[in-house]
Amino acid sequence: MMPLQSAIALLAGLFVLSMALRTVAHPMARKFSVLCLFAISFLIGWLPNGSILLGVLLSGIWPLLPWVEILTRVRTMRLPLEKTLEDKRPPSRDIFPDLEDLTGEIEEAEFTHIEDAGWDWENQKQFFRFFQKENGKMQAAICSIDQEDVAFFYLSISTRTSDGRLWTTWNYPFSTALKKTPKLQLNRVSPNLDFATMVDLHELFLIKNQIYGDAAIALTPESIREAMQTDLREQISHNVRAGVLLPSEEGKVRYSWRGMFYIWCQFIWDFVRL
Repeated sequence: MMPLQSAIALLAGLFVLSMALRTVAHPMARKFSVLCLFAISFLIGWLPNGSILLGVLLSGIWPLLPWVEILTRVRTMRLPLEKTLEDKRPPSRDIFPDLEDLTGEIEEAEFTHIEDAGWDWENQKQFFRFFQKENGKMQAAICSIDQEDVAFFYLSISTRTSDGRLWTTWNYPFSTALKKTPKLQLNRVSPNLDFATMVDLHELFLIKNQIYGDAAIALTPESIREAMQTDLREQISHNVRAGVLLPSEEGKVRYSWRGMFYIWCQFIWDFVRL
């Protein structure tokens, strides 16, 4: 078998290579990074006594780890059937230090700050700061999510069309935990882009889909929150129909086994993609 020092050097080299590949923007580099992690796990099982079976078992642990979280937390989670957005104070600078800088960046792109809203449910807090272009045909939002052990934010730009569809460009960093509704057309962009570039990409997204002039409808500032609540309500209803969610006690829903499997698939996709 391989000498101990050589084995340690090999494992350390693969780990450093894996971390280095994850800093490269190209998707193939990130996929090779994942393969390095699987190789490290296999080698930890194989190197001591040449057991291929142990190596395979250890390398197979990675895809199964999310089930610990799914079975202990997601399975017991209850979500509100109706999400009511209410006036909400911004998160503290300790939780969201970039809020004011992002607000200034969006206002520099000629969007007007409309209002702050959000909702709290059990251990999850969501905050939204809404903006709108002068003609009312393009809305933007800063969205902050605080889930106790993890907090993150993303930006979105949306345009609604007369056929009922919602065209959204966003930099949400993960795959979604619920299926999107048929009316939602998503354009995912890199979280590293500045807001002005996101606006340019959103306009290109509309042009590519032949959304011109009168096809986009204007919202009044007062109707933005109501439209957002309708979107959230329709997403919950769509996932109940799709079998991802099941009705629970009055006014609540929970994940079905199909829904938990859907979350696991999303995690595996993020594991490879990110």
